[in-house]
Order: sequence, then structure tokens, then C-alpha cells
Amino acid sequence: MKVLLINGSPNEKECTNRGLEEVAKALQEDGIETEIFWIGKNVPGCLDCGKCHDLGHRVYNDGVTRLVEKALKSDGFIFGTPVYYSAPNGTLLSFMQRLFMSGSKALAYKPVATMVSCRRGGASETFAQLNQFYGINSMFTVGSQYWNQIHGNSVADVEKDLEGLQTLRTLGHNMAYLLKCIEAGKKAGVPLPKLEARLRTNFIQ
Repeated sequence: MKVLLINGSPNEKECTNRGLEEVAKALQEDGIETEIFWIGKNVPGCLDCGKCHDLGHRVYNDGVTRLVEKALKSDGFIFGTPVYYSAPNGTLLSFMQRLFMSGSKALAYKPVATMVSCRRGGASETFAQLNQFYGINSMFTVGSQYWNQIHGNSVADVEKDLEGLQTLRTLGHNMAYLLKCIEAGKKAGVPLPKLEARLRTNFIQ
């Protein structure tokens, strides 16, 4: 079993990455393979062109395309972001909007969690905003002993956030537990839920 940890920070090796490393360490202790995937600094936003539905692939050949390919072979996901004005990094939002529009089937029915890195405040709003993606895509959101956040303006600061790092380790162990439960269910012959034909109702008609 494998978990992809997505680093949504423009700084590849800073605080967000340090938090993801802590989650990865706990997952590895429980026998789960991990990979940290950095989205990079330049991610175009969704054009609402519909080509990902018409063509069956993404218009841009960038990190979103690569992540969908990896997601097909992965069993769980952690999305990590720094806090910008009480919100996720804009680059990560562009990435996730395109990812969930074009690659939602590769993510559905798999465990997922958000990890937030902030200097001081805005973590709760950021955490809640990213969690919206999962609830609309039949994913299983994994929790911890506290909200999945770390504090610090540098990696050295993050090392001092003992409760935050412990929270992330607990998150990793909780996700490993759920992954093993899902795997046991598959071996026992428990099928995925059957989907009804999708209905759409516009609020203004």
C-alpha cells in the first residue's frame, strides 16, 4: 500500500515539507510506502474548457497529469499547504481544482487528509477549505488527535512544535490503520458502494 503526500508549497524543502515528512515517517513505521510529490512553483489554473472530459486527459502536460498517473497506483493521499491570508496557497488551489475535475476517479474511495503549515494564525480556515474537495468526491477523510497543523516560520521553528509533530504522527498511524481495514475488506469480498445515476439540480431554474 502506498500514500502520496502532496507538497503544495512553492518552497520545496521548508515547513510544509517537514510536516509531510513527519506523517510519512509514521506511515512507514506501519508498513506503508510513501512518496512526497512537490507540485512546483508554476501551476496554471482551470480554464473551464471541458477538454479533460472530451479528451479524457488534461490540456496541460504538467504536474497534475503526473499526479493522476501516480494516484491510480496509490491508496491514500495527504495534501499539505502553507497558509496565505487564512487560505491555502493559490498554486495548490489551482492544482487541486484541475486535479479533482480531471482525475477524480483516481482519488475516489481512498483515504485522504489535509496538513496545514502556518506561522501563527489562519490554519483552521485553510484546513476547512481544502477539506471541501474530499467530501464531494467520495473520499474518506482521516483525522488525528488535533487538527493537522504545524506552526513555525522555519524548519527549526517547526521542530519546537512538539504537539503539532505528534498530531501529524498520529495522523499517519490513523491513515495506516484505515488503509489496512480497507485492504482487509477487499480480501473479505466487501465491494465498493454502487453509484446511482448522477442527478443534477440547479438552484435557479
